[in-house]
Amino acid sequence: MTEVARIILGLRADGWDEKKINDFMLFIGTGEEQYKPKEKNSEN
Repeated sequence: MTEVARIILGLRADGWDEKKINDFMLFIGTGEEQYKPKEKNSEN
């Protein structure tokens, strides 16, 4: 559980909101593409 907490805290520190974190955790657990994080556009 400590590792999960560190991942969540790291994602928050990187500016992720709660929905994005939850979707990422669902993607890790289920592998469903609908929860897969989208690539950031580096041209912004």
